[in-house]
Amino acid sequence: MASGGGLDRLIENFFNLDVLGRYYPSILVGFGVTIKVAVVVTIAGLALGLTLALLRCWNRPWVNGLITAYVDVFRTLPQLVIIIFIYFALPYGGVSLFPFAATTASLVFVLSAFSAEIFWSSIQATPSGQWNAARGLGLREHHVLRFVVLPQAFRTAIPMLPNRSIAITKGTALGSTISLPEIIGTAQSAAQMSANPSPLTLAAALYLTLFVPLVVGSRYLESRYRWRR
Repeated sequence: MASGGGLDRLIENFFNLDVLGRYYPSILVGFGVTIKVAVVVTIAGLALGLTLALLRCWNRPWVNGLITAYVDVFRTLPQLVIIIFIYFALPYGGVSLFPFAATTASLVFVLSAFSAEIFWSSIQATPSGQWNAARGLGLREHHVLRFVVLPQAFRTAIPMLPNRSIAITKGTALGSTISLPEIIGTAQSAAQMSANPSPLTLAAALYLTLFVPLVVGSRYLESRYRWRR
């Protein structure tokens, strides 16, 4: 009897169909916001990271110094601190961002810092003989980079990028601190209004549907490209 009562309480508190029926539309909207942030952060963060790595190939000390400082700052600071600073501090400088833009920009900066370091390390890992041989064939520097170095650097970087991207895009949940209506913030509000944590169970299930395929895919890419090297 006690066991049955415990199961009933578990279902009542975490799988309450009445509560889920009332709040699942708003939670799905929050899930859509989470997906949008994750997509924008991944695309923009990786693109900016690659751009920073390519700029370092320019071999200008002042450029490298600025990029190194940028990478070190955004790799060191917690994501929540960056989000709060951008959302609450920048308005004092005349720049005001909506929660979506502030959260997205913060995570883009973080992902670009990590991906820039990954791309740069991968470029540096290309044997110097490859550079010299390509130059010896008469290729210009940007052609050497584009046709010889980058294809190899991408293969080196691919196993490391997905896991880092997933880890950082999960930071969309931190947007709830600045009222971003993403899935966790929406589920928390629903749980408070209903006095029942079932909306959080639905949010967790939706998180799994989003990130489990990404984790499996990243594991596949990691094993495939590591084996080929």
